[in-house]
Amino acid sequence: MTTPTTPVLGTRRVCQIAVVVRDIDRAARHWSTFLGLPIPPTITTASGDKVGQTYLGEPSNARCKLAFFQMDNTVIELIEPLGGASSWQAVLDEKGEGVHHIAFTITDTAGRTRSLAEQGLSVMHQGGDPATGQFTYIDSRDKLGVIVELLEGYK
Repeated sequence: MTTPTTPVLGTRRVCQIAVVVRDIDRAARHWSTFLGLPIPPTITTASGDKVGQTYLGEPSNARCKLAFFQMDNTVIELIEPLGGASSWQAVLDEKGEGVHHIAFTITDTAGRTRSLAEQGLSVMHQGGDPATGQFTYIDSRDKLGVIVELLEGYK
């Protein structure tokens, strides 16, 4: 038996599981039926240059459509890429529709990303506004089998 340690992200609470899809309207209908929940509104994100978005260290103007199913214990997010270089499109191209990331609400994005870099986990895709919310996708696929998202400041 291993001894429990402090979690790397400072939390063990998953706030979101995201699925990348080709057609968000179709996917939302299927998830709605499966979950017994109403179809949520679809949100189209601002272009990446408006939110300081980068992908693999380079500026990205990527956009996507999002839909959020509020569950009792977490959120299921659907993501449909709308063009531009992004982890959303890369995962869809490489693996097809499926899980894109597991998200955790954190504080101190800069400090967390430094700690993760020391463990060989690099920033893949990020953006947002520190005043209203930032997202950071960590390329943890080799070690964890999935991308990890750090969410800071979102309500």
